Amino acid sequence: MNAQLSEGKCEACNIDATSLSEDEIKSLQPQIPSWSIIEDEDKIKRLICAFAFKDYEESLRFTNNVANLAEEEDHHPEIILEWGRVTVSWWSHKIKGLHQNDFICAAKTDELFNNFN
Repeated sequence: MNAQLSEGKCEACNIDATSLSEDEIKSLQPQIPSWSIIEDEDKIKRLICAFAFKDYEESLRFTNNVANLAEEEDHHPEIILEWGRVTVSWWSHKIKGLHQNDFICAAKTDELFNNFN
């Protein structure tokens, strides 16, 4: 379902870029159904998803895969590593909100998880 997004490539996002509109967010969100949109205390919207694993070692390997993805895309999430669980949050720091890059990286994170063994 998210093949279109996962095939995208992040574009350089500068401080003058605009955040996605509510309509744009609503049109993209169905492509990443496991992700939630949260608004933090500073009213910054983020995509967030938690992934479950059988142990710490698997959680760590997945974390490293997401870190490699972040480097490839030059777009860096917040990653919380726990025993059997990794929580990933994507948002665009420069614009303090959501950009298409965040949806692309969320879709690619889903792909990493779906192909994880």
